[in-house]
Amino acid sequence: MSMSKSPMVPAAQATPVQTSSARKASTRTALAQAASAQTGQFSAGATAPRAASAGDADDKADTAGIRMQHIDKTYPGSPSKALDDFNLDIKAGELVVLLGGSGCGKSTALRALAGLEDIQAGRIMVAGHDLTGVAANKRNMAMVFQAYSLFPHMTALQNIEFGLEVHGVAKAKRRTIAQEKLELVGLSDQAGKYTQQMSGGQQQRVALARALAVSPRVLLLDEPLSALDAKVRVQLRDEIRRIQLETGTTTLFVTHDQEEALAIADRIGVMNHGRIEQIDAPKTLYQRPASEYVATFIGLTNRLPGDCHDGRATVFGRQIELLAGSQTGEARTLLIRPEALTLSVDGAGGVGASYDSGVSGSVAADGAGVRARVEAVHFLGALVRVDTVVVSDEWQRWNDGNPLTVTVQLQENELPMGVHIGSKVIVTPRVIPALAV
Repeated sequence: MSMSKSPMVPAAQATPVQTSSARKASTRTALAQAASAQTGQFSAGATAPRAASAGDADDKADTAGIRMQHIDKTYPGSPSKALDDFNLDIKAGELVVLLGGSGCGKSTALRALAGLEDIQAGRIMVAGHDLTGVAANKRNMAMVFQAYSLFPHMTALQNIEFGLEVHGVAKAKRRTIAQEKLELVGLSDQAGKYTQQMSGGQQQRVALARALAVSPRVLLLDEPLSALDAKVRVQLRDEIRRIQLETGTTTLFVTHDQEEALAIADRIGVMNHGRIEQIDAPKTLYQRPASEYVATFIGLTNRLPGDCHDGRATVFGRQIELLAGSQTGEARTLLIRPEALTLSVDGAGGVGASYDSGVSGSVAADGAGVRARVEAVHFLGALVRVDTVVVSDEWQRWNDGNPLTVTVQLQENELPMGVHIGSKVIVTPRVIPALAV
């Protein structure tokens, strides 16, 4: 969050000489502004404007549900909207992830909720209160960025204490709260260490502890793990989820990492062109995508030919059910996950045999499955991914003259013995519903 510049003092205007105590106060104010700007912590002491209600108590019953309605945002000079009729509801205590590629609007949505971006249309509600025109420092939210934004000349404990001081917490309470939050993120033994001496993962834990220390109504996380290496990223994402469940803080998490989103979210909203294409529980989103964009954005997807009628499709000689929203008719495209296919040895030639070009008969003898040649075998630990090419000219014609490639993912112990590049195999769909487009 950028700091606003102080107004220029006219040359003719006399500037009062500051006393030593005044200079200290001025310096302290500047540091407080810097802390607020760097941490993205929005006032924890200030209470958000409250909806009029007789006898309404400010307690646990005042939950932090979020509603963003019909939000529009266009940046100056941009030909398109960053947010285009954007809508999002988050239940109190829920962790929702906004997932999408660069430029889809996910960070803009988070910043609009925080009050860091003006919006041209729409309304933002938190716990029944309209925050649309409320300043960022009055929204009782905390934000953690990709950059850690910690003071290097302060210890981990001092960074958290200073954030509490900025928000008006009494000195007697600051150390206790700071120590509690360091323990929460697993860094109680690092309290006296300067942040510049810490690893990236430890620094981000301190930033998270500092955000949680002010007891925010809403926690906002903008790509918080992007700068970390893979192993630390997995560890910290699990820690964030554990802490979120323990504290019950309503959380909005922004990322481009699919695995990250699937691992921690109560629900995921897949964003495309400034709006949410689909929002659902991770398993539902993965197994029952509502659109081609969602199906192809989340995980790997095969595009296979099939005839679709009466809620069912025939793919490589096997019938499967269609997902809601599927198109119907002949020669449709089915979006099928690699794990929704299985692979067996083609008995016509045995596991060690290889196809020559021009093999006839694309479908196996029993009518279920299609003959293919193995192009690559990827060992992924507990899983194996096998890339194959269908050997029939029939499917090549369907694929605009290009070879039809099919990827199959199996448990490592499901892979037939001896399968290698060039092996003859039969690829068969499992009886798992698919989306037709």
